[in-house]
Amino acid sequence: MTVFLVLIVIILFAVTLWQMSKIYALSKGKSKDVSGEVANDKDNSVNAKLMIMFTVFLYFLMFYCFWYYSKFYLPEASSEHGSKYDNLMFISIALIMFVQIITQFLLHFFSYKYKGEKGKRALFYADNDKLEFIWTIIPVIVLAGLIIYGLFTWSDIMNFEEDEDALVIELYAQRFNWKARYAGDDNTLGNANVRFIEGINQIGIDPSDADGQDDIVTQELHLPVGRQVIFKLRSQDVLHSAYMPHFRAQMNVVPGMITQFSFTPTVTTEDIRTTDYMKEKMRTIQKIRNDRNKVLAAAGEPALDDYDEFDYYLLCNKICGESHYNMQMKIIVESEEDYEAWIKQQETFKASIADQE
Repeated sequence: MTVFLVLIVIILFAVTLWQMSKIYALSKGKSKDVSGEVANDKDNSVNAKLMIMFTVFLYFLMFYCFWYYSKFYLPEASSEHGSKYDNLMFISIALIMFVQIITQFLLHFFSYKYKGEKGKRALFYADNDKLEFIWTIIPVIVLAGLIIYGLFTWSDIMNFEEDEDALVIELYAQRFNWKARYAGDDNTLGNANVRFIEGINQIGIDPSDADGQDDIVTQELHLPVGRQVIFKLRSQDVLHSAYMPHFRAQMNVVPGMITQFSFTPTVTTEDIRTTDYMKEKMRTIQKIRNDRNKVLAAAGEPALDDYDEFDYYLLCNKICGESHYNMQMKIIVESEEDYEAWIKQQETFKASIADQE
C-alpha cells in the first residue's frame, strides 16, 4: 500500500510539472500559431465518444458494486419496526438512483450530441420560465413527499405506546464500555447520578432509593424475543450513540440527560444463526479473515481469531475517543423462559453492596 501511494504521488508530481511547463510556454506569448491549442472537429468527436464510453463504464461500475458488495448488506431487520425503517431506506435509494441514472445519461449524451463542429452555432435560452418551473416544482414535490413520509415513519417508531409487560433497561455509556441496568422485579429503575459512583457502584445508583435496590447491572445484554424493551440511555463522560444495526435502532447518549427509545426483538440469536443468509455471510467473513491472516503471517504478526458464530452487538456510533471502535456489548435475544432463567442468576444492586461490606 505504501509503494502504491508513493507511486501516485510521483505521478501527480510529474503531471504538475507538465502543466506548469504548459503555463510557462503560454505566458511567453511569442508563438503566433495557436492552432495546436484549439480543439478541432476531430478532437471534439473523440471527446464526445469518450463521454459515451465513460457513461457505459460508470453504469457498469455502479451495478457491479451493488452486486459485489451485496454480501455485506445487513439481513432483514430483527425488530418489529425494522421493516418501516428499511422501506424508507429503499425508497430513498431508489429515488436517488433513478435521478442519478437519468441525469448522468443526459449529461454525457448531450456532450456527445452537441459536440463542437465547424459551422455549428450554439443555441441557448437566456431564460425559460416554463422550464425553470418544471425542474423546480418536480424536485420540490418529490422531496416534500419523501420528507413527509419520513416524518410519519419516524413518528411511528419513536412515539411508541408502552406495553404493560414492557421491559425497562438502562444502557450506561462510558469510555469505552457499555453497561446494562435492568429494573428488577418492580420494573422501575432507581435514581442514579455520577456523584454516587464509588467502588462497586460504577454507574452511580442512589443507595438510598428503594427502587434501585433490586436493579441488576450486567456486562451483557439479554433480551426476550417478542417483548417490548424500553431503553433509557445515560452517559458518564462524552457524547456516545447506542447503535444496534440488526434491530435498526440508534439513539444518542448525551451527558447530563436521559434519552430513550424502544423496540421489540423478533428473531432470537439462535434463529438468525441458522438462516441461509447468515451462514453465507459468516463464510464470507471467515474467508476475509483467512486472507488477512495470510498477510499477518507474512509480517510475523499474530493471526486473528476465528469467527464462527454470529452475535448481535450494541455498538457506539459516535467517535468518542481512541478506543471508540472497540466500544461494544454482546446482545443475546432468547426465549422468555431462557431470559427469566438468566435474570434470576444475576446479582441485585442490594446484594452486591452487601457482599462488598
